[in-house]
Amino acid sequence: MSERVLITGASGFIGQHLVQVALEKGFEVHAAVRPSSEISNLQELGNRAKSENKGSLVFVNLNFGSEESLLTVLEQGVYSYIIHAAGATRAKSMDAYNLVNADYTLNLAKAAISVSVPLKRFVFLSSLAAVGPIDYDSKDAITEQTLPKPVTSYGKSKQLAENYLSGLKDLPLTIIRPTAVYGPGEKDILILFQTLNKGLDLYIGKDPQRLSFVYVKDLVAATFAALSEQSERHNVYNISDGKEYDRYKLADLFKKLSIKNPVRIHLPLAIIELTASLLEAFSVFSKNTPVLNKEKINELTAANWYCSIDAARNRLKYEPEYNLEKGLAETLSWYKENNWL
Repeated sequence: MSERVLITGASGFIGQHLVQVALEKGFEVHAAVRPSSEISNLQELGNRAKSENKGSLVFVNLNFGSEESLLTVLEQGVYSYIIHAAGATRAKSMDAYNLVNADYTLNLAKAAISVSVPLKRFVFLSSLAAVGPIDYDSKDAITEQTLPKPVTSYGKSKQLAENYLSGLKDLPLTIIRPTAVYGPGEKDILILFQTLNKGLDLYIGKDPQRLSFVYVKDLVAATFAALSEQSERHNVYNISDGKEYDRYKLADLFKKLSIKNPVRIHLPLAIIELTASLLEAFSVFSKNTPVLNKEKINELTAANWYCSIDAARNRLKYEPEYNLEKGLAETLSWYKENNWL
């Protein structure tokens, strides 16, 4: 009998890639989705796995607000592993971020340690945003020991979630902190590509930056490597492709791969801040949070997001297969084939 894994946030960008690989590995996958989630892609993955006699797919709905309800589902599921990828990347308040990213995570984890059949591993997909950036001239990269100084509410909520989980000593925990994730199906970097495709290469100010990226397939590989950890201690891993990029590298590779030459423009920070303020003001009358806001500017203009992956290399035997050029080539090809670009 194959092992069973619960994947939360299964209908999201990263979640769908997690489900696909879990099925390919032969897991019995229980995909946690909201009733309103678009699941046609997941259904297709499940049907394909069934036809190829690989893993199986079942959909479940979770009430993250009720530890008792979660415990009932986990008892019935008898899961070997939980990969918690659900979360909010945009919210209108710090309380809203904390509720989804921290409180709901704590409820799931507490239910996980209360089940009658012990869990083998609980993998929490956090974010490098939980640590925050460092100074541009720093001689060191961001490591798992770097003092956290998140610059966004999202990052602070992820840090709070990590703190909550670290207090659960009986939880077989691994925390994965990916840097900026891109790949087929990702929509935020798609906005940048669409802008470049229209002939504009835009930047906020002229200060230099040190950036890091990870292709979604490498992040998924690191996540599944974490399932095999036998350590009783709580482990944390920063995940990137292991390389450092300047602020222009992404656009330069887009130009190379697309054979286009967008115009490079540096916009004054004051103009972007005013734009973000206006977007936030108008969003008061909307259910949606704007893509650009004042906190997002903190993240976009941060000097140094370069992180070390030595811990993941040493303990998870994680070795990225994609650098930025290889990953972008595959991503851009997918966008074009699916008429996203």
